[in-house]
Amino acid sequence: MASEEAEKKQEEQQGASYTYWVRQVKEGDAAPLPVPRKLTPDDIINDSNSQPPTLGSLWNKAGTWEEKNLHKWASDRIKELLISVGSLEFPAGKAEISDVSKCAGDAFLVTVRNKKRVGYTYELTLKVKGEWTIREEKKTVKGHIDIPEFSFGELDDLQYQILG
Repeated sequence: MASEEAEKKQEEQQGASYTYWVRQVKEGDAAPLPVPRKLTPDDIINDSNSQPPTLGSLWNKAGTWEEKNLHKWASDRIKELLISVGSLEFPAGKAEISDVSKCAGDAFLVTVRNKKRVGYTYELTLKVKGEWTIREEKKTVKGHIDIPEFSFGELDDLQYQILG
């Protein structure tokens, strides 16, 4: 009888070894082991409806980092908006942007932690023309404005210098 108890004890010790995860299901276990099954199209549709919607791509359901290039769209839109400003009136005359001769930089839409953020860094050169009253005589003026860098969050810090 002592040998039977020793054998039983040895079996229990072996069952508690590092190979626990490959154990055999025994009567009295708390829950049966899961049985794999093939998913049907209905399972996939129901699963996608139960999760909250995510921003960005379908592959990025966790909402981690995703970046989309918006350079072409942003460059065209900046040019369009600047030209559409039209004539600006000043006490001594008026001026308008006649051309955007340089519009270089990057624009992107970032989805991170399931929130959308925009970012951009651009360099612009604007050609301007207008009429100015100097000593009571109307003069046609032409020039250009160089903006060496502007980016998201820095518009308040924009510095400019007027060269004569």
